[in-house]
Amino acid sequence: MRYLKILVIGLLLAVPTVAAADSDDIPESAVWYFHLDLEQMRADGPGKSVYEWFQEEAFAEVKEEAGVDLDKELDRLTAFSQEGQGPVLLFEGNISEETKDKIMTFVAADGDLTPQKASGKTYYHFAGAEEGEDVVYGDGDVKIDLEELQEEAWVSLALKNKVLVTGSEEQMKSMLANGGKVAGSRSHKGALLVLSAEKTILQAGMNSAALADDGDSGWDSNILRNTEQVAFMMAAAANKLALEAKLITTEPEMAESLASVVRGLISLMAFNDEMDAEAVAMLQGTKVVSSGNSLSISLALDPDLVVQTLSD
Repeated sequence: MRYLKILVIGLLLAVPTVAAADSDDIPESAVWYFHLDLEQMRADGPGKSVYEWFQEEAFAEVKEEAGVDLDKELDRLTAFSQEGQGPVLLFEGNISEETKDKIMTFVAADGDLTPQKASGKTYYHFAGAEEGEDVVYGDGDVKIDLEELQEEAWVSLALKNKVLVTGSEEQMKSMLANGGKVAGSRSHKGALLVLSAEKTILQAGMNSAALADDGDSGWDSNILRNTEQVAFMMAAAANKLALEAKLITTEPEMAESLASVVRGLISLMAFNDEMDAEAVAMLQGTKVVSSGNSLSISLALDPDLVVQTLSD
């Protein structure tokens, strides 16, 4: 199970947690993107057990601490970062008036309640909070820690069934003018990889060459230093969860070296007597393809096995 966890978690966390349901939604200057489709995940099928894991591990805590029921209110999360402009977050779903009121409480604490307008739609400026500052909401029993929101942002509730947060006012104006999207060409050299499927649950990717080296000398940092781009996708496929990762490396030799590492991990798993025979068979079906500077890894897993791996 240890080797299985290394492989599955490695794929799930190969890119930063932050999306676009369609490649046309990703601006050409993005350095990373992330997309989580909870509506597809909660539908009957292989994604449902993973969704239940999310409910237990994350949603319940959010509901208890912030009073927001993500199970009822959030269908999709889209996020990306444009070079030099900071991150963009787009929440889509049946956003309640109570949740909107809480968002306005954030704005009122360290922002400007004077409404700004672009393309006939209203948005607000959030100045950022001081470290350790709290906001008291409602009857005073609920305190929301703003320590993680120290950077300024722009917030809009004007788009139907959407909450839009941007890192720059320019981004806000552009996205309000385009209904919550940023149009961008995918044909330019260096455009981010976007993997897609018919029933995509999760997509993510990054331009690792544009991210500063943190100075670490670990295995993961060595990979990033020799990788230009990474993309990952999870999708529903029949009764399995299809996982696919693709890397563009700086040199063809690095792509082949990484392919050898992955094949080695799979071989080690095959000799683990504690692993279920069905799990071993699924992992041995992993496709590892190295071609030039490109490395692709794809496999189909039983959703219960994925949940078990995430939980261990």
